[in-house]
Amino acid sequence: MTDFFNKYFNIKKIMEDKREYKEQIARVKALPKDYQFVFEKIQEYMWRFAGGDGMDVLDIQYGLIDLFETGVAEGKNVLEITGDDVAAFSDELLRGANTYTENWHDKLNRDIAKKLGGNGTK
Repeated sequence: MTDFFNKYFNIKKIMEDKREYKEQIARVKALPKDYQFVFEKIQEYMWRFAGGDGMDVLDIQYGLIDLFETGVAEGKNVLEITGDDVAAFSDELLRGANTYTENWHDKLNRDIAKKLGGNGTK
């Protein structure tokens, strides 16, 4: 129980996370408008699928900001980085993240295994 409170009710950590998030968003606002637009759309898309505490999605977003800043420095158009299928690009970013779809997948298998036998794993 202490681990739970340390993770979710640690005021110092919450404040640090909030400060870091604000710094990252300031970096986004410094990007060209087309990069900002694509980042915001990817961000909306990713949060629809975020599972758990969402910290893994934040880490992905911070990496995306790095990638976009590099693209700007190299004079690339944002779609040169993401490709025309931005949803597929976003799905690839989410591949290693804890998502609700993964949770639903696991729940489906557990429910079937519970009723029909088996271990209910992927």
